[in-house]
Amino acid sequence: MKTGKNICQKKAFNELYEEQSKSLYNFMYYKCGDRDLAEDFVQESFIKLWENCSKVLVEKAKSFLFTVANNMFLNHVAHKKIVLKHASENKKEYTNETPEFILEEQQFLKKLKAAIADLPSKQREVFLMNRIDKKKYREISEILDISIKAVEKRMSLALKSLRDKIGPNFK
Repeated sequence: MKTGKNICQKKAFNELYEEQSKSLYNFMYYKCGDRDLAEDFVQESFIKLWENCSKVLVEKAKSFLFTVANNMFLNHVAHKKIVLKHASENKKEYTNETPEFILEEQQFLKKLKAAIADLPSKQREVFLMNRIDKKKYREISEILDISIKAVEKRMSLALKSLRDKIGPNFK
């Protein structure tokens, strides 16, 4: 860009954008590793330049853009650190459950995992697709290329087996 031009003129500003936006984007992308965030930093930098166009010399415009973008990045990183620190400080380090309840829960989960592992593979597959992946019987039948009745039968047998191994309250 030639000196003597005023950045507040649309044409001069557009020229500067064409000359510097790609370079500024690459610089920010290399710093943050996030395409969308880098694009945001570039756009915000050019907005700040436009807002301050009467104060920024043409010769200093590139430096202004890179400095503004870098400062935004540093502020973003500082904010993320504060959020992470706050999140880690606010973790509950206590529960309302008694130690006996926690122990029973751990034992139940261990028993459940073992019972699921002991299921025949076709029953286990249907059970996990329904209960873990939240798939409907129709979806499971399409994925496994079996009838809905076959899915219902496998699920019924899996639940019966789990009730027998874990207890009657298992649903």
